[in-house]
Amino acid sequence: MSYLKFDKNQLINLEYSLSRELLRTNRAGSYGFTTIVGCNTRKYHGLFVVPQPLVDQDNHVLLSSMDETIIQHDTEFNLAIHKFKGEVYVPKGHKYIRDFDCEPIPKLTYQIGGVVLTKETLFTARDEKAMIRYTLVDAHSPTRMRFRPFLAFRNIHWLTKANYDADTKYQPVENGIRVRLYKGYSSLSMQFSKLVDYVHVPDWYFNFEYIREKERGYDYLEDLFTPGYFEVSIEKGESIVFCAALEDVNVGTLERIFDQEISSRIPRDSFYHCLINSAQQFIVTRGKKSEVIAGFPWFGKWGRDTFLALPGLTLTRDDTRAFKAVLDTMIKELKGPLFPNFGQGHQQHYNSVDASLWFFWALQQYLGHIKDPVKIWNEYGRKLKIILQGYRAGTMYNIRMQENGLLHAGVPGLAITWMDAIINGKPVNPRIGLPVEVNALWYNAIMFALELAEQAGDKEFCDEWQPVSGRIPQAFMDTFYSPAKGYLADYVDGDFKDFAVRPNMLFAASLPYSPVDEEIRKKILDVIESELLTPRGLRTLSPQDPNYHGIYAGDQVSRDLAYHNGTVFPWLFGHFAEAYLRLHGKSGIQKIRTILGGFEDVMDENGIGTIPEVYDGDPPHKPGGAISQAWSVAELLRVGKMLREMEGS
Repeated sequence: MSYLKFDKNQLINLEYSLSRELLRTNRAGSYGFTTIVGCNTRKYHGLFVVPQPLVDQDNHVLLSSMDETIIQHDTEFNLAIHKFKGEVYVPKGHKYIRDFDCEPIPKLTYQIGGVVLTKETLFTARDEKAMIRYTLVDAHSPTRMRFRPFLAFRNIHWLTKANYDADTKYQPVENGIRVRLYKGYSSLSMQFSKLVDYVHVPDWYFNFEYIREKERGYDYLEDLFTPGYFEVSIEKGESIVFCAALEDVNVGTLERIFDQEISSRIPRDSFYHCLINSAQQFIVTRGKKSEVIAGFPWFGKWGRDTFLALPGLTLTRDDTRAFKAVLDTMIKELKGPLFPNFGQGHQQHYNSVDASLWFFWALQQYLGHIKDPVKIWNEYGRKLKIILQGYRAGTMYNIRMQENGLLHAGVPGLAITWMDAIINGKPVNPRIGLPVEVNALWYNAIMFALELAEQAGDKEFCDEWQPVSGRIPQAFMDTFYSPAKGYLADYVDGDFKDFAVRPNMLFAASLPYSPVDEEIRKKILDVIESELLTPRGLRTLSPQDPNYHGIYAGDQVSRDLAYHNGTVFPWLFGHFAEAYLRLHGKSGIQKIRTILGGFEDVMDENGIGTIPEVYDGDPPHKPGGAISQAWSVAELLRVGKMLREMEGS
């Protein structure tokens, strides 16, 4: 029996099935994404979503969906389902679904009278091919199938409307057609493993409604173009493979390619294998660049997220090659002491104070894996020096070291810590001054660099930075700690100290080098455990705070207000677990294992086999944000590794 289980009796219940989504990706960042019954509920959904570098730096939906129809005795049974404007679902093919499984790949079983048909979908791992295999398991009469593709040819963040600019022509190719709606786009080849009849009937279908976009306060109605339809006879026991690709394929190889792809899949037969399977989706290679996609479907590469997620995504499965490839790609984009926060090429933004400091942390995880500090210093020491010296001297966004060794950061109108939501040009949590986690990271970075330099015999660096590191712990305590409250301020700006209970103080307890002693670390964890810890990670603000927002929902303004003011982030659990296990040793294993094990309950919900970006702060902690987030998956993998190492010690 499959590890991921679905209630067969609930598959025709749209409330159940439309809340469960499947993501399939390749190693170039392309993907196929829809609900388990094939009804698109987001503008990001599509069977074939690929980069279009001649248009922009984003992914684009080329093939949105495919309608399949069973034909017997001149009677048609359409297996598709679409939501149109208003409460209109047409056709209602989900009523024929009898089973769904996603091991080793997603598989739907339809039954119409004596007809039983299976539909298996996959996205090839190394190139741009979306494939579907249809198998007629049973039939008692001659059977034909009709396939009608719906095309979008637009950026994932936008919607398309019927227009006269679309090129409605097609070119015949082996067992299919080739189309390209607009100049600048790649051509889309749609081919079958069997000779099919194609009927060219170009037309627009209007007002497809994406309910998740409507809930999120965005445009939600789209028109889609169909060039025509394919028809083919199919025999009992026969399989037909459909392929959407950017180039024409050899149709004689489609069945073999399909079988090879299945055999190469990591089976999602356990919680761990689900996480591993998901982790691989975030590492993408484009040309000579290896990058981490921060989350699917709408995130691209983010510097902070890359360094936070990279160790969990790679080192937990001993993939040092991928770790190094991503790190070396990022290093080439270092500008002064800053790494890019987000964006590509000329559109990169360097507005993150902590991304460069998380780079040190990522290298610490790498050192724990290869046990060779001299090698790391020889390879990365020059970049570490550039960052430390740049921060010390002062750089963009008023990032500069004070006389007491602490790090100041921030300017009005921007949010350069990880709590970076902005509404109408104004940061929700500006945190200008001395952010607590930034200074914990700063101290950790200096101490780690000194550790490497000492091993490598770099006396000049040690002489320069040891006095700085020596000043920081006392300055940190004097600045952030309140004996009366028993925990650390979230940030300090001049004489103002913000003592809102947030998870940012956690890093003073979780990082390898801490500026506070064990007693203070215990007090920090006690407060966090009492007010922030949930079964899905840590809240970003205590429910006792008047600014707390317990539900992450609604339009963008509503969501941004809640994003760092109560919303739960799973990735924070990784650092809580690290601090907790460091403090409690083996006696803390059971608590951490129980929380980690609780995530198994959501493997067959929301994003199938993966972990989302956020959860509500209020019970029952409903999922939200991106359906699959790199640092969420990565940190759960890292927690699992911590537990295995501690139990084996």
